[in-house]
Amino acid sequence: MASDRFTDVGLLVLTLIWGSNFVVVKWVLDSVGPLAFNSLRFPLACLVLWAAVRWTGRLPVPRRQDLPALAGLAVLGNVAYQLFFVYGVDGTRAGNAALLLATVPVWALLLATISREGSLDRTVWMGVGLTLGGMALMVVGGNKGVGIDGVSLRGDLLMVLAAVSWASYTVGSRRLILRYGALPVTAWTLWGGSAILVLIGIPELARTDLARLSMGVWGAVVFAGAFALGVAYLIWYRAVHRLGSARTSAFMNLVPVVTLLLAWAFLGERPAGLQVMGAAVIIGGIVLVRWGWMLGRRAPSSPGRTR
Repeated sequence: MASDRFTDVGLLVLTLIWGSNFVVVKWVLDSVGPLAFNSLRFPLACLVLWAAVRWTGRLPVPRRQDLPALAGLAVLGNVAYQLFFVYGVDGTRAGNAALLLATVPVWALLLATISREGSLDRTVWMGVGLTLGGMALMVVGGNKGVGIDGVSLRGDLLMVLAAVSWASYTVGSRRLILRYGALPVTAWTLWGGSAILVLIGIPELARTDLARLSMGVWGAVVFAGAFALGVAYLIWYRAVHRLGSARTSAFMNLVPVVTLLLAWAFLGERPAGLQVMGAAVIIGGIVLVRWGWMLGRRAPSSPGRTR
């Protein structure tokens, strides 16, 4: 049980890293353009994953027939997702971004069900409805503090696209992860996507006066690259291996809570009453979706249910 407690502590650290990352990215984008920021932080994430692969052993060689799928996942899970993410955070509030990205499990379950022609039980549909209802509460929560309004609507929509992109990557990578393991697939897709992100970011990076960036900005780049991407991925996959995906995912419900508190403290994003209620409903909906999915997996198979 000691090793499980150690893993739980690691997951709590992970929630702090990912919860803080929204605030850090929002702050650093005032000094560095989104594309230049990605081109700076992703090489750091690649180094961390490279060190992890070297430490765990030899990286397997992917089959030739799997290369197109890996390339597509690299574009979907790292290029498309990261562009939606960084422009979304830049265009909305950190609290909004964290809450909208927290809906990934809902989209992933819906996509998995559609792709496998399965069906969802009533509990899961209630969770989906709660999640969407929580987003609606944020919409009508007003134009002050944390909320979806005309000023941040573009960024909010981009964060929804980011959530759907990452959910699609998660569902699409399942077959390859079962074949090769999570770390190799993550490394291959991260390295491939990083090469594209760096190339895209070079023109904006060339226009950036790097010498005038403060130590705080450079520290934020290191945090967002080496820790929020590289180290966080390693903690996540170790936890999935030790505890399973369901227990590991439960910790992620804390990420938007951490972000909302830090954004309030450091960015002045003070949530209104309806927005706090919307955040609670979104998190409750996500928990209900996961709970209903776990109950469905434990139940005996029946006609109409895809296992």
